[in-house]
Amino acid sequence: MTAAVNGHKPEGSTDRLQIINDAKEFTQDLSPQLEQWGLRDAGFNYDIVAVFGSQSTGKSTLLNRLFGTTFDVMDETQRQQTTKGIWMCRGKEMNVMVMDVEGTDGRERGEDQDFERKSALFSLASSEIMIINLWEHQVGLYQGANMGLLKTVFEVNLGLFGKKSQDSTSGRTCLLFVIRDHIGVTPLANLQNTLTQDILKIWDSLSKPAELADCKLSDYFDLSFTTLPHKILAADQFEAEVRKLRVRFTDKGSEGYLFKPAYHKRIPADGIPFYMENIWEQVQTNKDLDLPTQQELLAQFRCDEISSVALAEFTEQSKSQKRPIEAGKVVDGLGKLMRGWRIDALTRYDRDASRYHQGVYKRKRTDLIATLDATLSPLFLGQLKNSHRLCLNSFKKELLDSLKGDDYSFADVVRKAQTSWETTFLETAKEAVVEENDSQWVWEDEAQLLKEEMTHVADQCRKDETKKMVNLIERNFKKQITEPIELAMSTPSPDMWDRILKSFKSTLSKAESTYLIKARSFNCTEEENTVALATLRRRTWVAFREKIDEQTADSVILGKLRAYFEERFRYDEQGVPRVWKPEDDIDGAFMAARDQTLTLIGIYGSISPDDPNLAYDLPEDAAAADPLAGLEEYDFDASLSVFSETKALDVTNKFRKEADAYYVEAKRSTVTSIAQIPVWMYGMLVVLGWNEAMAILFNPLYFMALLFSVTAAYLIFQLGLAGPLLQIGKTLSSEVQRQATSRLREHFSEPAVLAQPVRSGRSVHDDEREKRAEPK
Repeated sequence: MTAAVNGHKPEGSTDRLQIINDAKEFTQDLSPQLEQWGLRDAGFNYDIVAVFGSQSTGKSTLLNRLFGTTFDVMDETQRQQTTKGIWMCRGKEMNVMVMDVEGTDGRERGEDQDFERKSALFSLASSEIMIINLWEHQVGLYQGANMGLLKTVFEVNLGLFGKKSQDSTSGRTCLLFVIRDHIGVTPLANLQNTLTQDILKIWDSLSKPAELADCKLSDYFDLSFTTLPHKILAADQFEAEVRKLRVRFTDKGSEGYLFKPAYHKRIPADGIPFYMENIWEQVQTNKDLDLPTQQELLAQFRCDEISSVALAEFTEQSKSQKRPIEAGKVVDGLGKLMRGWRIDALTRYDRDASRYHQGVYKRKRTDLIATLDATLSPLFLGQLKNSHRLCLNSFKKELLDSLKGDDYSFADVVRKAQTSWETTFLETAKEAVVEENDSQWVWEDEAQLLKEEMTHVADQCRKDETKKMVNLIERNFKKQITEPIELAMSTPSPDMWDRILKSFKSTLSKAESTYLIKARSFNCTEEENTVALATLRRRTWVAFREKIDEQTADSVILGKLRAYFEERFRYDEQGVPRVWKPEDDIDGAFMAARDQTLTLIGIYGSISPDDPNLAYDLPEDAAAADPLAGLEEYDFDASLSVFSETKALDVTNKFRKEADAYYVEAKRSTVTSIAQIPVWMYGMLVVLGWNEAMAILFNPLYFMALLFSVTAAYLIFQLGLAGPLLQIGKTLSSEVQRQATSRLREHFSEPAVLAQPVRSGRSVHDDEREKRAEPK
């Protein structure tokens, strides 16, 4: 026979098709073949029949005789397999699709019975009549009559298609037993009875689904029996019996007509290709048909035992490192240990299991590898997680320790720390890999995550360092701007704000240059630099305004105005203090100094330089909310006003009062200078007191007392005891006064109390009330 590959017809054949090849692949050419046979539009006017039986029992020959098909038949001189897979052909002058199924128990497949089961189940599920071809001497045998195979097929068919068949009024299958080489010694009735009992016994022993536990064989199958003489020894009788059997397939009026409506699957002819393909797909995916051979059963048992021993030893070894990994430690040389455990387990398994069935051995070895890897995988992942955590924490610590000093390059510090700990992680991760080029042992994702987290930590540190740098620059700015502001505001003039803003801009420019120089080592982006500079400009302006507010507080500004007024009122143009005389123009000097001082309030009141180039305008991004401190937006225009109108009026009134006091003091000084003692009075005092002075000087007692008093006064003033002695004197006089007052009060209060009459049961207050109550 010319073999077909992947469902293609052999060269020169147009009337048959291999629908399932020996590689278990369903053909895609069935639909066009049905059209070529003229059956595509047949609707339900067709039938399907299949043949089942042992290899080399004449199945193809029987089909060719019954239906006029052209299946290849066996070369009797070779006695080898002829039909491979499942072939289909249309019956001659019949709307019948005939399937020739590969024979069972062939030496070519040996113990591999997988295709036998699947092809038998497929034929049983898709055909109306299943011809079971067997020799007479096979009747009564279990394996020889394929009873074991039929049991498996019945059981799986019941599970897959039994419910569907039971729920429908059609769809049963006719099992036609054709007993070949019947010599007539054993009557057909006896053979029929034996086969029926065997089939019923098989049916009763099936493991049925719960919902089909009470179903009967007759619910799904009808049994029919016939015999055929020996094809060679009784050739004429064989041909005659075949013709009689053919009538049962072709003549609907015959008594034993086989194509009954109850057997039809009720599938339109154009849906047969899809219907059969779905059945084959279900058959292929059903695991109940994958029954092992005895050799495979032994291999499964022994391979499981060997695998369990190897796995037990492996599990015991792996426990030693499970606890440290779970505790968060990084185990040195873990990969080497795991690879050693794995190799030892596989070596032991290979040594003892490789002698058994190779398919089972390889399958169980794959299962063992999966189990070993499932045990090692948590250790591997735990090692990665622990190494990840260790490297990230070490990176943070090294980064923070390196940033404690003043002289460092942030970018170099980050690059060095990140490179160092990424390398450490990669070395640990690569060492922990058990098997290269295996998707289960992948560490790249964890490495990428570590890199992202390190970058995030570095970015956060950069933000913190940027904030610290801005704060440091701000503090330095405050120190540098303090003296120029105090000096300029202490010597007010119309160009005061020009001088102050010039110093402010110069100091701010130095601060920005300092930031940009340091920011280069931070690898700051342009956006970050823009934000930081905007923050710096805002903070420096706020610090500038705070310093202005300090210098313009009520007490401070009044002091500045007072000093300015005193300098112009109490001192002349050469800076000499004035001694006012009656002839001096005190009123004019006072009004000039006062008016000049009052003009300063307007200068102090708002930041408005004369030079427009020195006018400072805070940019919008700097006036916006401070991202480094979370401050709200800043009103720059409002900050240009130092004094409100209310405060300016209040300062003016307070200054006027102080200036008036200076004016009054000046006026008093002129009065004092006018009411001085005449000169002749001093001469009169000398003449009248001469005798008393001489008496003291020439009297030894008076002279010694005077000398002692002068010496004591000199020592007191030299030693600085005048203040303490004066304080002691005041304290003594106060105490004496207090004691005297207390004694006097006691003296005058006691007689009044003692003079009150004491009566039994009555008080002085009672007597007083009675006296007031008496009528006058």
